Amino acid sequence: MHINVFDHYHEQTTAVHRLDPRVKVVVVVLFILSNALLPDGVWLAYALMGLLIWLAARAANLSMGFLVKRSLIVLPFLLAAITIPFTLPGTTILTFHVGQHALSMSDAGLIRFISIMVRSWLSVLAAIGLTATTPFPDLLHALRHLHVPRVLIAIISFMYRYLFVLADEALRLLRARESRSARSLAGKGGGSIWWRAQVAGSMIGQLLLRSLERSDRVYNAMLARGYRGELLTMTTHEMTSRDWWVGATAVTLLLLIQVGGHTFL
Repeated sequence: MHINVFDHYHEQTTAVHRLDPRVKVVVVVLFILSNALLPDGVWLAYALMGLLIWLAARAANLSMGFLVKRSLIVLPFLLAAITIPFTLPGTTILTFHVGQHALSMSDAGLIRFISIMVRSWLSVLAAIGLTATTPFPDLLHALRHLHVPRVLIAIISFMYRYLFVLADEALRLLRARESRSARSLAGKGGGSIWWRAQVAGSMIGQLLLRSLERSDRVYNAMLARGYRGELLTMTTHEMTSRDWWVGATAVTLLLLIQVGGHTFL
């Protein structure tokens, strides 16, 4: 149950799944970097970047509906850029009157805002595709081979591992509350809003204490089973000629789109 919530890996036997995780990590990082470096308003370049994601999703047997649904998490963060259309200088295309104040939307600001939305969305789609085609231990293995600091990898691995511990403890608390709570025939529980807030605060405190105790037991169990600061994987990763060709092709396509976005598009 928790794996469906936190782990979005889809086990398949496609060519994308069989790629070396180092290739996928490098290509996705370069994709996000190249995406961020594209100028504002180069819509054809954005479309080509989206086409690359679509082709990769088809090759990995992933539905675009799955990727789009998961990518909606980026929408709340885009609110931080909502002021750009009203602050960037340019030709006024629309004016809003809020009380005694007037907000003018410029064409340059609107283009930049839409460009930020598209670039952010494409980057999130690429990251979701990476996690959907690569098991988490393999991702950590790739980061270790790419010489990412071991401390950072350890922090990421523990964060991932203890998300499941936290969810499990929260589920136990909710199940205990349901078993001790009486409900009316209408299906509503009793108590005022203040009382409910006190109960919720108490549950959060219990969750913290129980999670700390549980995490300590989990860590001791990991040490007893040979944990030495990194998650191990049973998959042997060796770069093949196909991995090199796929990586080189992807990097070449990104470079072509980047050059085209700055010169022709």
